[in-house]
Amino acid sequence: MARRQQRSGLFCSLLILLAGCSSTPDKGSREPAEVRAQLVTLLPENLADRQGWAADIQFAFQSMQLLPSTENLCAVLAVTAQETGFKADPAVPGLGRIAREEIDRRAARLGIPQMAVSAALSLKSPDGRSYATRIAKVQTERDLSLLYEQLIDQVPLGAQLLARANPVRTAGPMQVSIAFAEQHAAELDYPYADAGSIRHEVFTRRGGLYFGIAHLLDYRNSYTRHLYRFADFNAGWYASRNAAFQGAVTAATNVPLVEDGDLVIPASLFGNKVGSTETAVRKLAGPLGMSDGQIRQALEQGRSFEFEQGALYAKVYALAEQRKGRPLTREALPNIRLESPKITRKLTTAWFANRVQERYQRCINKAFAN
Repeated sequence: MARRQQRSGLFCSLLILLAGCSSTPDKGSREPAEVRAQLVTLLPENLADRQGWAADIQFAFQSMQLLPSTENLCAVLAVTAQETGFKADPAVPGLGRIAREEIDRRAARLGIPQMAVSAALSLKSPDGRSYATRIAKVQTERDLSLLYEQLIDQVPLGAQLLARANPVRTAGPMQVSIAFAEQHAAELDYPYADAGSIRHEVFTRRGGLYFGIAHLLDYRNSYTRHLYRFADFNAGWYASRNAAFQGAVTAATNVPLVEDGDLVIPASLFGNKVGSTETAVRKLAGPLGMSDGQIRQALEQGRSFEFEQGALYAKVYALAEQRKGRPLTREALPNIRLESPKITRKLTTAWFANRVQERYQRCINKAFAN
């Protein structure tokens, strides 16, 4: 993975106290001890082992050569507070029920009778208890992930029920995607020499923070506020930029689009199906001077920084702004409903980003008050 550039910005110094920026002025190098000391003052006062938390965060910044500005440190603390309240392996209410329901759903899709599922889960696990008992009593995602690994390896129907893939997909104090962590580690060496599997590392404090910080900060973008990084943390890199682009497409075509940040339907999922955003952009093929194939190729870059440097992005905005007679935003909170067995309320990516932003601002205020 190419080393990402450290962030800088012309206007952030004016906006920090009001809103917070995702790109901050380079204040020069800071000694690791200075960064750790500041983190200790910003972490919750009742948090156990603040020195350890501070050391893990500072080391992640150092390893990835990220700028340890007050703003970036507060962004990390705000996301961690929102996701787990600084718990490395948080307990999830009703996790045993959620896990069993997931197994039952998979069995139903595969046509496996419930009697066979119950028989398989009644087998004794290595600790002497049945798998059914352990599933019912599981409390944390780490314990559930390890239990799933045993099921896949040792229970006759385990691999079939779990599709040979562990269904626990997020973990750690920042609830980062395990798939993201594995990809990141494959492209940029994980710095802890004593680490086992990356999946297991994400469940630790140091690993969960490292990969969570990578997902939040270790990518190039043009955002003016951390708010949009917070949305991207929830919805995927560049979701906020892409949502704004979808707004520009609507402005240029009068075709209403859901601004969810998804520009194309991946061919791996539905063949060559054309989604609503791509369909709308194709209506501009003439003014854009681009073929359908060129449009598709450009939109497929939507999860990279290069997309906003391309001709399609620039031309769509030019057409939209000409039509509207004013500049249009390049960043917007995606319109996405959050869905997960762990979520019991109607929540959205915008809700998540704004809640994190509130925590971020409190951290900034505290830092500047010290």
